[in-house]
Amino acid sequence: MKIMVVKEIEREDIEFICKTIGTKPIAHIDHFTAEMLGTAELAEEVNLDGSGKLVKITGCASPGKTVSIVVRGSNKLVIEEAERSIHDALCVIRCLVKKRSIELAVRLAEYSRTLGGMEAYCVRAYSDALEVIPSTLAENAGLNPISTVTELRNRHAQGDKMAGINVRKGGISNIMEELVVQPLLVSISALTLATETVRSILKIDDVVRLNI
Repeated sequence: MKIMVVKEIEREDIEFICKTIGTKPIAHIDHFTAEMLGTAELAEEVNLDGSGKLVKITGCASPGKTVSIVVRGSNKLVIEEAERSIHDALCVIRCLVKKRSIELAVRLAEYSRTLGGMEAYCVRAYSDALEVIPSTLAENAGLNPISTVTELRNRHAQGDKMAGINVRKGGISNIMEELVVQPLLVSISALTLATETVRSILKIDDVVRLNI
């Protein structure tokens, strides 16, 4: 019936293809109904200059949900390295999209003022500890860490949420306009591990040394 059949599709590619053309996977021919089918204007097999073939599907009903990236290289090692680089870049983008941003030090300082006793002291100390990051960055950039962090704190207190240390200009500026971002998920992961480490240390009442 001149129907092209694509065999031996990788299992991890099935979900991607279904999302691309709007279809649903079926396990038996009895489930082959109209509502399970997807739509596309053209499905064709394309040669890659003697280096292989791929199936190209164009004219999808709802484009934009998925993107295909074809990686080519002179050998397998180059291709694998390119795949790792693309994967790392996509992970960074995922972190930036999934969790936008938050002013941790400022918000923790505000929250500490609503508490009392030991809890307020701990939260405030946590806020002060986070300011070590911009202080270290300023010091490594040859700036005055005290004045730089003070100005940064004042800018955020005035509502400038995007204020950050501009190493190239040697001062404080809108860091988003400079296209410099820090993935929040990475920061949260680091802070979570650091917090768990401190909690583990605080749970230790005493250390007994054994001379063996």
